[in-house]
Amino acid sequence: MNLDTHFKKFDWVMFFSALFLSLIGLLSLYSSSFFREDNFSIFKKQILFLAIGILTMFILSFIDWRVFKENSYLILFLYFICLFLLLGLYFFAPKIRGIRSWYRIGGFSFSPIEITKIVLLILLSKYFSTRHIEMYKLQHIIFSGIYVFLPSLLIFFQPDLGSVIILFCLWVGILIISGIKLKHFFILILLGLVIFSFSWLFLLKDYQRARIIGFFVPKEADYLGIKWSQEQAKIAIGSGGIFGQGIKKGSQTQYGFLPESHTDFIFAAIAEEFGLVGVFFVFILFAILLWRIIKISLSSQTNFCRLFSAGFAFILFSQILINIGMNLSLLPVVGISLPLISYGGSNLIAVFVGLGILESMRIH
Repeated sequence: MNLDTHFKKFDWVMFFSALFLSLIGLLSLYSSSFFREDNFSIFKKQILFLAIGILTMFILSFIDWRVFKENSYLILFLYFICLFLLLGLYFFAPKIRGIRSWYRIGGFSFSPIEITKIVLLILLSKYFSTRHIEMYKLQHIIFSGIYVFLPSLLIFFQPDLGSVIILFCLWVGILIISGIKLKHFFILILLGLVIFSFSWLFLLKDYQRARIIGFFVPKEADYLGIKWSQEQAKIAIGSGGIFGQGIKKGSQTQYGFLPESHTDFIFAAIAEEFGLVGVFFVFILFAILLWRIIKISLSSQTNFCRLFSAGFAFILFSQILINIGMNLSLLPVVGISLPLISYGGSNLIAVFVGLGILESMRIH
């Protein structure tokens, strides 16, 4: 296939919607950098991450996606590499805000969790695409659950509850698309409740329980502690009004009242400085991006493509929903970043890796 044909089949709408979301994130990082001690280092790093992500996406668009579908050993190799990297975090990763989720490489950090999501999505798509007519067998649900359980267990004890929730959403989403029986679905819900109850009693950290209790029982919340971030986020969102306070003019963001304004609470920072108009533009871009991904799923001729694209949409949608829900105090804080917008090279590059595979499916 020549370059002209390749780029004619390229989904430019999907690419530019992702690019514009990334640029909005960069603009917010640029604005908040004026009052940050890092002196624009986060902003400059994110530009580099975006360039790497776009380059990776274009390279993957030239690689036939069937290399993933037809090579089981490659998928398992990538899966075990991810498990090895997740396990290595306990021994070689420094604690950052009490969590071991990033390897430090020079002045950069790398989180294997983000690429694990993509590899696990490939594995589940491969697994169920060859067993689609046998979904009535409970054993396939159990085996797929083991694939999800192993990385989830390693991630949970870092501790990173948010990423575990995303992996669970991915698994359930793939099962629903594959055609899980209703009785099996209710069994999974019951099992999930049992696991949550056990985790609540024996596994969750005190601050994780406090966040959940503070969300469901507001009078028990510590508004100067656990609930501080969400309260400041609500103030920032409310003060933005229709058109926002303007770049470098958001008081909550610029003067440090809004914690993690470049990651978990970047949505609140955008709402404060760009207002309802900016938030609406973000929603429109996310809607376009998700629709283009779902469109690939609906038009797919193979189960693998259909499952991968729909599963990728599930990952993005669940992260968007949880992150914005956190910012609006509609959900407890679980440490989920906003795809393409929040600072973080691992997340940004992983999303573009997924988009590159989707482009390959559309082209090839």
